[in-house]
Amino acid sequence: MVVLTLLRRLATALLCALGLAAVPLGAGAVNPADPGKTLRYIFPAAETGFDPAISRDLYSGLVVQSLFETLYTYDYMARPAKLVPLTAEALPEASADGLNYTIRLKKGITFYPDSAFNGKKRELTMSDYVYAYKRLLDPKLASPHSWLFEGKIKGLDALAEQAKKTGSFDYDARVEGFEIVDKYTLKIHLTQPDFHLGMILAHEPTSAMAREVVEKYRDTAGQVMANPVGTGPYKLKEWVRGSKIVIDANPEFRGDVWNFQASSDPDDAKIVAQMKGKKIPQIGRIEILVMVEDQSRWLAFQDDQVDLFQLEGPLAPKALSNGKLRPELAAKGVQLSRIVDPEMSYYYWNFKDPVVGGMAKEKIALRRAISMAHNVQEDIDIVWNGEAVALPYPIPPGVVGYDPNFKSSIGYDPAAANLLLDKFGYKKGKDGWRTLPDGKPLTITYSARADSTGQQQLELWRKTYTSIGIRMAGDRRVFSELLKAEKNCQLQSRTAPWIADYPDGDNFMQLWYGPNTGQNNNGCARIPEYDKLYAASQKLQDGPERDVIYHKMTRIMEIYSAQKMGYARYRNMLAQPRVLGYKKHPILHAEWMYIDIEKRK
Repeated sequence: MVVLTLLRRLATALLCALGLAAVPLGAGAVNPADPGKTLRYIFPAAETGFDPAISRDLYSGLVVQSLFETLYTYDYMARPAKLVPLTAEALPEASADGLNYTIRLKKGITFYPDSAFNGKKRELTMSDYVYAYKRLLDPKLASPHSWLFEGKIKGLDALAEQAKKTGSFDYDARVEGFEIVDKYTLKIHLTQPDFHLGMILAHEPTSAMAREVVEKYRDTAGQVMANPVGTGPYKLKEWVRGSKIVIDANPEFRGDVWNFQASSDPDDAKIVAQMKGKKIPQIGRIEILVMVEDQSRWLAFQDDQVDLFQLEGPLAPKALSNGKLRPELAAKGVQLSRIVDPEMSYYYWNFKDPVVGGMAKEKIALRRAISMAHNVQEDIDIVWNGEAVALPYPIPPGVVGYDPNFKSSIGYDPAAANLLLDKFGYKKGKDGWRTLPDGKPLTITYSARADSTGQQQLELWRKTYTSIGIRMAGDRRVFSELLKAEKNCQLQSRTAPWIADYPDGDNFMQLWYGPNTGQNNNGCARIPEYDKLYAASQKLQDGPERDVIYHKMTRIMEIYSAQKMGYARYRNMLAQPRVLGYKKHPILHAEWMYIDIEKRK
């Protein structure tokens, strides 16, 4: 027994030296978080819920990423983003042809005790991951993330098709593409090479889910939005929908040690000095308030009611000057972490809509004219106070495939836009407003968030439509309602932001892929030429050959003008002086696991 104890101590010391988990993963692991440390945070829009297979908004994602765990994650400090193991022992082992992957799970990780497990904790196994992956393809669940595995896993699509016919998904059925060798080893067999598999398995919809939890708490649609039970560093303590969320440290979480290396960023040295060697997580409680109005958020931060929050464009002048923190804030010790988000905010017109949608020449002309009439830079300057960069190409900076030299074929030219509408029969009446080619009234509805930013977008777009003689109706909705209507192809037009799920261009080019309608294809576009090229790009690794295809796809989008590229926003995160080790990560939503905070006096 003494020898065994010594061996365990030596093994633990070795793990520490290697920068791996310094806390044993087996029974008795204690979350190192201090219950006396609380971080206060703000959401500018309401969350939708905490089922990894269903939630698709950024704000829910911050919570989901704190409660659940994927097989992989990203190095907190590395730039560009670097994939690393989370619950997996190592990065996936790929066969030479890229069709087969072997993944091994760390042993001893547990779900926290819940009545679904008879009040006990339960060990995480590969079956929990396979169950979660199958859920994404369950037709009854209608997950917006099914695209992650559709057409890729041997036998999975056939199982989903069978469920559509029978009305019931057979979770016990064997799927050839998910070979569970033992409870800690999974082999994934693909229908074609997928060079982004590791990144996909780091995206929170692929988090492990316990079947017992789903079967106990699911609603009539099969969703588990309000009863999340995971293996992550935090657990849900309180949830008042659209108002307040509290998450506490999961007492069963195994913990880790902060042992990251500084990147080329000169500010990294300070972070390393603050955090290196600390057990993580450090913070015992996260309190999140939903504040829709910009001014309310700013006042809350000024009054020290908030420790960390995102300074969106409309508030930027209050804290920034030429992209730097104002001297009076810096003198107080306020911290700024600023990056260009790996995001694309783009404008779309619903391809299924009878007024703006379809492949007819006059419909294409209408969409193109609107694209030509809208001044993207004015959008950046007025709505976002200059806190964004124009993106003519659909892949943003910091993401593999980005092309800073791409030039769009559709420039800002309201005069040419008016001539185009004249040519295709959108005539102006005596009142100055255009009609449809058949003489019927023409009005286009633009939808936006029901907040001050949304109001500014409405006003700017009204100016755009007025410049070409088209009436515009404004539609303001809360964020969750926008997402729901968008998924069902019920919005006529909107500015849609998309932040990277993983740092590869594929994650952006899939936004306009026809089969992704009802998931991430917000404009519901179905363009055969585009879809064919996207399918071809799936078989290629990133590089010149794939870049050529992406350029062709972008030109096709411009030809049909189902959408117009917009901008990538700066993400300005302000932190109070007591926050330690914070640096905005380009892919991770929640950095709470990796930072610390001084206790309030």
